[in-house]
Amino acid sequence: MDKSTICFIDGFHSKLYYRGYSIEDLARNSTYEEVVYLILHDKLPTKRELSDFSGWMREERDIPGQVVELLRKIPKDIEPMEILRTAVSYLGNLDPGRYDMSRDGMYRKTIRLISKMPSIVAYWHRIKNGLDLVEPDPRLSHAENFLYMLHGKRQEELLNRAMDVSMILYAEHEMNASAFTAVVIASTLSDYYSAIVGAIGALRGPLHGYANVEAMRQFDEIGSPENVDSWYRENILTGKKRVMGAGHRVYKSYDPRAKIFREYAKIFAEKYGGKVKNYYDIAYRLETLVMAQLCEPKNICTNCDFWAGICYYAMGIPIDLYCAVFAAARTVGWSAHIIEYTADNRILRPRLYYDGEVDKEFVPIDRR
Repeated sequence: MDKSTICFIDGFHSKLYYRGYSIEDLARNSTYEEVVYLILHDKLPTKRELSDFSGWMREERDIPGQVVELLRKIPKDIEPMEILRTAVSYLGNLDPGRYDMSRDGMYRKTIRLISKMPSIVAYWHRIKNGLDLVEPDPRLSHAENFLYMLHGKRQEELLNRAMDVSMILYAEHEMNASAFTAVVIASTLSDYYSAIVGAIGALRGPLHGYANVEAMRQFDEIGSPENVDSWYRENILTGKKRVMGAGHRVYKSYDPRAKIFREYAKIFAEKYGGKVKNYYDIAYRLETLVMAQLCEPKNICTNCDFWAGICYYAMGIPIDLYCAVFAAARTVGWSAHIIEYTADNRILRPRLYYDGEVDKEFVPIDRR
């Protein structure tokens, strides 16, 4: 599985493309709904196509009552990623076409699930905190509706647009651990929901989907911009810790998504001040040290997760939801890889290099 037309990362030149379109162009000019259409159809929609497609997504946002009741029964201390995993699995049980692995069947399931994922996250947040549920508003965009369902009121345009852009930035990222997990499961001709549940499980791992959370916790540990230099000397230069949200398996230079998140973080810091500005000032000084001492000599540069958490904080998203919001946005990428790979399917069966002994003599138990 070494070919794809979905996503291209040029890690040496800080380039990321979805279906041939640069991430900068998409973040500047597009919407999440349009990017979903692009990723799934390999073309930009016409005005009519986008209107129909967005309308379909709006119709699919609501969550079945059985799933809502399940959410109410789950202990409130469960991680949101585990809630997503459970809810998606149950949605699969309720889908009479869950075993339809045709291209059209998986496409329909993809649209339903992409539309419902933010609703699951918002419903869980409100159930966990004893708040009344806020039903989806079909008048609102995908990103705007999520913030509305989460907070119980419509948010200002800057926040809505930032949420939209963040979903675009997290929509797809080639064959990472969670996408590979999804494709491996789908290659066995298991059902679509099982593949997505597997992807959620992979993203839930702290080495994959929690870097934005860990970056924010590190900013909290540092406390203030004045502490950055001494903290860096005591922890990074001594090897006691590493900078969260720095380094990437693919990018050997600056992550292009990080630049966009950083621009929004700066806007939020200037507009809202307070703790948002404190986070931004800490991050700015820490990134300056990373870029000078780690990026140039060692190719360890800050990535999108370094800045994303500050943007989420400004949007009022609790830190425990960060990875779940990531997953809701990434569902389209997982789904596109599932559909692309299974169109010419062969079961994925990697081999291992055996590094042990052979032809050992079996010794009877009474002689050992």
